Amino acid sequence: MFSSVAKYITKCLVSYLYNMSVRKTIPYNSGVYFITFTCARWLPLFKICNAYSLVYKWFDVLKAEGHYIIGYVIMPHHIHAVVAFRNSTKPLNTIIGNGKRFMAYELVHLLRANNQNLLLNEMQEMVNNTDRKRNKMHEVFEPSFDWKECRTEGFIVQKLQYMHLNPCKCLPRLAAMPEEYIHSSAKFYITGEQGVYPVTSYMELQDINLTD
Repeated sequence: MFSSVAKYITKCLVSYLYNMSVRKTIPYNSGVYFITFTCARWLPLFKICNAYSLVYKWFDVLKAEGHYIIGYVIMPHHIHAVVAFRNSTKPLNTIIGNGKRFMAYELVHLLRANNQNLLLNEMQEMVNNTDRKRNKMHEVFEPSFDWKECRTEGFIVQKLQYMHLNPCKCLPRLAAMPEEYIHSSAKFYITGEQGVYPVTSYMELQDINLTD
């Protein structure tokens, strides 16, 4: 009886992971997307390494390639961003994957520099056998990332509001008000003043052709 239940659960889990991986492939090369990716097992790596600037460097690369950062929040253990991708010869999954690899490499470098050996060992143990054979040394981020296409202005606003409230809703709270959290675009959307990293207002997208 137990064996049958275990097989059923395994079958359901495999089916779920398969469908999730399919859903994670962005089928278009342009558009506005709400993107989330998370540190492995929700480790607060950005806080531990004080590495928020790594995300800004990735944003700089995206801008240099013609894309637009509409909004963001960088939490200690995950990132939310609304990005408007201009038509690209690269699949969007590749663009995002390259960003994750860059940040993963730099985070490991910072952990080594700060003698975070116990944490590095923990991240090594997270690597599965398949990835280990590909010479992957540490699991820095969860393998998949979440994305939602923003087809309407209302949906963009909804996602901006959701992400900007993250620092006020988490425990422990990182800010009393969204605009008080430094690593966020909330200040711009609430006060009109750009924060640490300048973003493009979603309203400007009306005059931008992302398919060019």
